[in-house]
Amino acid sequence: MPDRAPQPVDRQLPTEEARDLISLVREIAQREIAPYAAEEEDAGRFPRELFGLLSESGLLGLPYGSEYGGGDQPYEVYLQVLEELAAARLTVGLGVSVHSLACHALATYGTKEQQVEHLPAMLGGGLLGAYCLSEPSSGSDAASLRTKAVRDGDDWVITGTKAWITHGGIADFYTVMARTGGEGSRGITAFLVPGDAEGLSGAAPEKKMGMKGSPTAQVHFDGVRVPDGRRLGEEGQGFAIALSALDSGRLGIAACAIGVAQAALDEAVAYATSRRQFGRPIADFQGLRFMLADMATRIEAGRALYLSAARLRDAGRPFSKQAAMAKLLCTDSAMQVTTDAVQILGGYGYTADFPAERYMREAKVLQIVEGTNQIQRMVIARHLAGPESR
Repeated sequence: MPDRAPQPVDRQLPTEEARDLISLVREIAQREIAPYAAEEEDAGRFPRELFGLLSESGLLGLPYGSEYGGGDQPYEVYLQVLEELAAARLTVGLGVSVHSLACHALATYGTKEQQVEHLPAMLGGGLLGAYCLSEPSSGSDAASLRTKAVRDGDDWVITGTKAWITHGGIADFYTVMARTGGEGSRGITAFLVPGDAEGLSGAAPEKKMGMKGSPTAQVHFDGVRVPDGRRLGEEGQGFAIALSALDSGRLGIAACAIGVAQAALDEAVAYATSRRQFGRPIADFQGLRFMLADMATRIEAGRALYLSAARLRDAGRPFSKQAAMAKLLCTDSAMQVTTDAVQILGGYGYTADFPAERYMREAKVLQIVEGTNQIQRMVIARHLAGPESR
């Protein structure tokens, strides 16, 4: 059974331009994404051509400056675009979020010359990015990464393996964190590595529970030579750059989670109001009505929290704590909402003929990526009570 298009969300948007942008995104989602989502996810196909369309439409550089081909949109608007895309297909919404994450280091810490040379192609030239921080032995403890970059004249030679990389093996460029100094967070530097660099290769994609259309793979760096002109920021600044990107990236994950949850709620409401038992729609039964009410409340609360964090970011105020809160609440809510949607559909919810089971499988990964929800709780607690005593 094909996915039903999600019901339009009544959004509070700051400008008429933003309203037009959301209308464009909904049109693309309904015409180009949602009708093919179930089939393509089942087949494990990544919609690379669609990302070309999104780039042409200006949707891959929304939160960045127009002088380099970006959309000059505040995060308050950009995140709502992600939500719309994720509601149609999480592979697409999350893919746009990861691409934006991969552009962050250059857009925020790169030199003017670097930005002029590389950003236009990254933001609107059809390129697709990936972000390389995690490794097989360093996930949550990212500061212990082992991939090394050794100076050789005017170049750096990168050797090591990155893991759990969205778009791994197919990206046109990689933002890579590598160790250039001693142990710990101060010995890490960021680099912009082209996807066709000699010595760079992607492993076979992981076989995942959900998001089968989005390639997640290890990326190997076997003596990859990168000129010093592709170093982003100062030597030893890489971990700070990585954390800065993750604060924004966590808001992207939060928005994607609410998109998936909204799609699941729409599916549950449509089913509950049309499915009849005991002579009336099952939506008439109080137990089920209360489930729907709780699902809708979780979604509205999550949306309000991620937008509140986005507005702090747009105002130039600290938002790290709120980003962690949004990622935590929105992804936990998505897991609960999608599980409840499967329950409401009953046996049909457990079949691939309806999208509810896919939403539930996809929601799970959002509690893990870009910092598990246990890490988010640690981040929040540190803001409240300070770092843990040793």
